Amino acid sequence: MRIKSVEAWWVKIPIEASRQHLSDFGRLTSFDAAIVRIETNDGIVGWGEGKNAAGSAGTYGTLVHMLNHEVGPKLIGRDPADISAIWEMLYNGVRHEMAAISGHAMPEIARRGLSVAAISAIDIALWDVLGKSLGVPVWKLLGGRKADRLPAYASGGWESADRIGEQLLSYIAAGGFKSVKMRIGAMDRAPHVSASRVRAARKAIGRDIDLMVDAHGTYTVAEAKRFTQMVADCDLAWFEEPVIADDKPGMAEVRAAGNVPIAAGESEATRFAFRDLAVLRAADIFQPDPAFCGGITEAMRISSLASAFNLRFAPHLWAGAPCFFSGLHLCAASPASFVIEYSLGANPMIHDLVEDTVSVKDGMIEIPDKPGLGFTINQRVLEAHAQR
Repeated sequence: MRIKSVEAWWVKIPIEASRQHLSDFGRLTSFDAAIVRIETNDGIVGWGEGKNAAGSAGTYGTLVHMLNHEVGPKLIGRDPADISAIWEMLYNGVRHEMAAISGHAMPEIARRGLSVAAISAIDIALWDVLGKSLGVPVWKLLGGRKADRLPAYASGGWESADRIGEQLLSYIAAGGFKSVKMRIGAMDRAPHVSASRVRAARKAIGRDIDLMVDAHGTYTVAEAKRFTQMVADCDLAWFEEPVIADDKPGMAEVRAAGNVPIAAGESEATRFAFRDLAVLRAADIFQPDPAFCGGITEAMRISSLASAFNLRFAPHLWAGAPCFFSGLHLCAASPASFVIEYSLGANPMIHDLVEDTVSVKDGMIEIPDKPGLGFTINQRVLEAHAQR
């Protein structure tokens, strides 16, 4: 089995006006991602996804060009089962042979951002190919699954204080969720506004539902600590990305100043960044995004780091279908996982891009049993919204 072709597209699916929302990104009018297709010489097709932007906002022309003209050609003729070797080859670049012989990384200068986003897309697709070629789901290749269903949390929550309770209650009703996450931070202009929305949310949903908050890294350290003090009686399950990912010492300071668990990592790439989070005691919950952190291969390594430091693992899955399904398989196989992010915003990249139904019942989501990642791409939707 050899890689015959690699093709990537910028897939941009419009969001209907009635389902658009405002956040610190502005108004989101489309869901965007780099989607990659890898085909082998015996006709097996794997699908991957790479991300380089916040949430569903952003442009993907550069990443798609890199996948089609720089990364893809290096893979033609290679055995797609050599997943770790391909990962290291792409990460280490021109020194990959020396790095392999020496037994340690020698990455190129551009070892983060677009480079790892491209690796992520390829890696996810290769795992999909391998599972399909062997006739087994990816979680079986990762060591097996610990359950056939896992808890999910409803992710969304942008409404004002007078409407946030209604919005979160609608999430709970939609899937029987036992936990919900809402957005705070710069979108509210001031910490006290975020705090008032959180207090309104807690009052509406009661104490039996876990409540998480996500600041998207938009607070300063001082603002994050002030916010934590203001909501000390709200029993938050976690405070996600309180400050910019580049300020890991600041994040550690926020964690040390309060009693709310800190979740972080959607903006981090590779195990090396998560090692720093762990050593600095900056986070309680690791949230790598498979489409940005380095794919399934690297996310599983990050999961092992979480387990080694007695931390927990809850990947960032506000994404398209390849990334989301990757997260299902990762959580099924990881001993450190405990909950799965399920987008309650408009997400056509999950629901429309595949022919499968992705849903939550009684707060639980099923782990796919089909070979590979377990989804079928909707070719009509892909062709309607793909551009190179």
